[in-house]
Amino acid sequence: MKVVGYMRVSTEGQVYGLEAQHKAIEDEVARRGWEVQYAADEGRSGKDINRPGITRALALLKAGEAEALVVSKLDRLARSLLDLAQILDLAKRQGWAVIVMDIGIDTTTPTGELVVNVMGAVAQWERRMIGVRTKEGLAAAKSKGVRIGRPPLVALSVVERIVAERAGGSTYRAIADALNADQVPTAGAGAKWHPNTVRAVAQRV
Repeated sequence: MKVVGYMRVSTEGQVYGLEAQHKAIEDEVARRGWEVQYAADEGRSGKDINRPGITRALALLKAGEAEALVVSKLDRLARSLLDLAQILDLAKRQGWAVIVMDIGIDTTTPTGELVVNVMGAVAQWERRMIGVRTKEGLAAAKSKGVRIGRPPLVALSVVERIVAERAGGSTYRAIADALNADQVPTAGAGAKWHPNTVRAVAQRV
């Protein structure tokens, strides 16, 4: 079987360095009679999977140039269960295996598939719980009168002017034209005021 051995270190002086990872993968490859090519990320954090080394490894697997991804330790591949679940799901859809030596994940075996299914279920539960906690946090904030969303970018004096002119009977278009004529800065990076923008400011008050 052709495999990609993946290695990662976040710092040059890391105890479990590239050499140790390479040796562990090399021993497993020799024991099981595989052909291996390596991909590595040096000085890269494991906080996500946006790394050139793992990107190259995944590209080789997708192209069919290898049949399995091999890592010596789980934290070299992914630091979060969600990232691991993403890689496992990709492997399942594209038809290649994942072998994580230190925790016994090996999707070429029935037991390994069982472990992956359990971890996938836990990852799905974690995603749902994050959603639940987010909704609960937003609800609690709203109940305390906290305004949700981006903070207003319009100066208070401009807001007061818009409200006053609107109360005086001016249309949103008239207010927008007046603000543009006076070169009043817009919210964000807008080039000029528009009636809809004025309406949005007035209705936030």
